[in-house]
Amino acid sequence: MMPPIALPHDAKAGPTKPEVRAVVGSKLALEPDDHFAEVGSCTGAITIEAAQRAGRVTAIERKPERLETTEQNIAANEDTIRADIDLRNAEAPEGLPDDADALFLGGSRNFEAVLDHAVDTEIDRVVMNVSRLEVAGRATEAFRERDLLEEVVQFQVSHGYELAGATSFDSDNPVYMLVGSATDETGDEVSR
Repeated sequence: MMPPIALPHDAKAGPTKPEVRAVVGSKLALEPDDHFAEVGSCTGAITIEAAQRAGRVTAIERKPERLETTEQNIAANEDTIRADIDLRNAEAPEGLPDDADALFLGGSRNFEAVLDHAVDTEIDRVVMNVSRLEVAGRATEAFRERDLLEEVVQFQVSHGYELAGATSFDSDNPVYMLVGSATDETGDEVSR
């Protein structure tokens, strides 16, 4: 089990919640020799957790101020990071590596072009989180059109709080998670 990460610096969009990161991590199943790529690093929460498991991490962020937040949060976690991390200020799919084993899309901007890159470079594991229903529908179709889709997961996390001497719950927004692969079970490219 990995130690909890510190996120002392925030970005306007906020970090991916810990419970959601746990599911993302299980779907990506990162190994020590994997090269992980992320689109939309924001606070660096996914970047940091991936860097605790994978051998190499490439994180793309289009907004310089969010990339700076990622850098600051990485520095706050340097004792737990095992991977070499390459941070890139770019608009995806520009800047994405051609040799990634796993890809996480934390943002929905240009996702079709990013998925095309995943197919072209035969990325084994692809996970995309979406918080808006309309985008989730378009993303599901984009995964299907590229023969990437393995599953769609919708989940919502609620946290308990005390209310009048009892426990009530505050719900976070639901998350739609698309999971897929550009290779089959043997690691060969999926025929298109």
